Parts: sequence; structure tokens; C-alpha cells
Amino acid sequence: MPRKALVSTVADFFAGLPANRRDAVERVRDVIRSHLPPGYEEAIGKGMLVYQVPLATYGDTHNGHPLWYVALASEKSYLSLHLLPIYGSRALADRLASGFQAAGKRLDRGKACIHFQSADDLPLECIGAIVASIPIERWIEIARAARRR
Repeated sequence: MPRKALVSTVADFFAGLPANRRDAVERVRDVIRSHLPPGYEEAIGKGMLVYQVPLATYGDTHNGHPLWYVALASEKSYLSLHLLPIYGSRALADRLASGFQAAGKRLDRGKACIHFQSADDLPLECIGAIVASIPIERWIEIARAARRR
């Protein structure tokens, strides 16, 4: 597992992963990238592979950093997929739970993250549909509305 503080590029992120984790992350990454609406960019943030709104598109964030949409992390004992849209949307959270149930897979999640060991633990079709569900303009609107609360 790469030390998060030392990871600054996508190549560094993948180079630091053991082969079994690299394969899982690459499969999930392929699903994310093939379903990601236009405008989001892939980057490294806090040692994770993130898909974010570039500052040039939306720079008025609460912390001055790009607005994250989805992230992939290699933690000590599991991999983690951060699907930020499920945190604020009961409909998307329910869609995720239904996708796991329909695929006969166990959902191990926090508020917006899903813990997994292998890409086979995930209903990748459902994950792709959730990633595809929010265009960048709508994600910015959601962020602005959340800041006004």
C-alpha cells in the first residue's frame, strides 16, 4: 500500500499498489472513467485517486481545493470507493443498495464510501450508472446549495 503522503501522481498511486489491489482498482477505475460525465478530471488528492471538478470550472469551493465527485483509495485492510453523490441523495443510496441486493453482493459502506477487497465484490454496472447520473453542472449546483445551508 502506498503511503498516502508520498503519492502525488496517478502513476505513483498505481506503482505503490500490490498486484491484487492494482487489478481491482484498475477494473473499478475503468468503470468510473467509462461512465464519468464530461468535465470531471482524474487527479490525486490526499493520496487517493479522485475524480473532481477542476478549479477552473468551479473555484469557489469551501476549502479552495477542487470539488470531489468520486474517489478510490487503498486503505490498510480494504479498498474504498467514495461515491459522494450517495451521501446527499436518498434515491442514489437506495439505488446502490438495490444494485448490491440484485447482484447478491454484500454492501459494506460508510456515509459515502464502499469498502471492498475485489472488484468482484461490487455491482459494477450499478456503480457505473451512479457515476453517470450527475453531470458536472448539476454537481456544482448541489455543492452551492449545500454551502448555502
